[in-house]
Amino acid sequence: MEKGKLSAVGAIALAVSAAFVAAPSSTFAAEPVTADTAVQLYGHLDLSIDDATKGLKEGGAANNPPPVGKSGWQPDISSNLSYFGLRGNHDIGGGIKMVFQLETQIDMAATPGPSPVNQASQGNVDNKVLGALGSRNSFLGFAGNFGAFKLGKTDAPYKLSTGRMDPFSASVGDYNSIMGNTGGDNRAEFDTRLSHAMWYESPRWGGASFSALYAPGQNRASDNSNNASGEPDCTGGGGGVTSSGLGPCNDGSFGTAYSLAGAFESGGLYGILAYELHKQTNRTGDEAPTAPGSVGAVDEAAMKAGVQYMFPTHTIVNLIFERMTRKAPVSDLNERQRNGSWLALTQKVTDADDVNLGWAHAGKTPGDPGTGPIDNKADMATVGYKHNFDKKSNWYAVYARQHNQKGAHYDLGASGHGITTDCKDAAGTCFTGETLQAVSVGLQYNF
Repeated sequence: MEKGKLSAVGAIALAVSAAFVAAPSSTFAAEPVTADTAVQLYGHLDLSIDDATKGLKEGGAANNPPPVGKSGWQPDISSNLSYFGLRGNHDIGGGIKMVFQLETQIDMAATPGPSPVNQASQGNVDNKVLGALGSRNSFLGFAGNFGAFKLGKTDAPYKLSTGRMDPFSASVGDYNSIMGNTGGDNRAEFDTRLSHAMWYESPRWGGASFSALYAPGQNRASDNSNNASGEPDCTGGGGGVTSSGLGPCNDGSFGTAYSLAGAFESGGLYGILAYELHKQTNRTGDEAPTAPGSVGAVDEAAMKAGVQYMFPTHTIVNLIFERMTRKAPVSDLNERQRNGSWLALTQKVTDADDVNLGWAHAGKTPGDPGTGPIDNKADMATVGYKHNFDKKSNWYAVYARQHNQKGAHYDLGASGHGITTDCKDAAGTCFTGETLQAVSVGLQYNF
């Protein structure tokens, strides 16, 4: 095409782009396209400069070898949880609207590709391309006075219920390094997005509301060791994923999922109760050769209660208690059942400046697949500062420290930070009992 000329396709693209008016991502103020249809383009951009250390030392798995490769402080530039989307509604009459959303991740500082490349973390190996169109919450459904019913994929009600209680979301101090995270890897099984799902969102009755989700397993294997039909990798994110799409999915792959959450909000008070069930979760990859059938594929569940309160001093306090369970055949080999807790405080010091503090605790589990009972408690401490230029833009700084006891291997940066920091060295060996640390300074912009 000659310089200065515009193709018909380009002209149409510019015309469509001009029809969208930027608005905060937390609103649904869509611009009219026709008399009965409204559409909105929205997004969230987050880039940071980090420096992190795995803190590895001798004492890990596989006969306690010394770590291979670099395990000390390493700087990086991270894309984090950056995304954009298109959403809207179409009036079909009778007070009912058809609602839709298409949302995708943006890899602003990295080259889009499968997660092993994108995440640079051996704990997140899978076939998903997070930068693909529709990789994030996307749906089609109906909404009206009755609430909303939707089909597609979404952050589960269990996850959404306490999302507002984490002031470090998608940073190196994201609470999912422990909360919703059964084993310590950089995948929070019970604070996640569920694909091939249907869900209902109620209207608000006074200050009360609830949501419920059902996701069929879609797995032809009786033990859920295959990929779910239509999915590029194992449900739950773990296991030996192959390009053929047939597993073996043996490190957290589950069948049917159910997720429920109820909330109440009044004045400065917000409280939740939530529950999620994963049927026949396959952990056979954890079984020792000398103990076949000791782990198996059994149900896993999580429940939590949380409360947030804003005091007149512009102090926000967040408290969550969580209980995760697994019906393990042998209790002494069960590392997926434990308690967890989260305490966070946000203090607004000026109209534009916030100081954040957070502490997450992972309790001891009944045992470990390789060793039986072991001290695998962990604590993560975080501190952060945020300066808001306006309602759409800010800069922030975060420091996070994850301290693992002898048998624990909890990581940093789960569920949103672009560069995660895990327990593995360059050879893929996971080291327990390490102390990970990270500092991060970043920019955010919402439209």
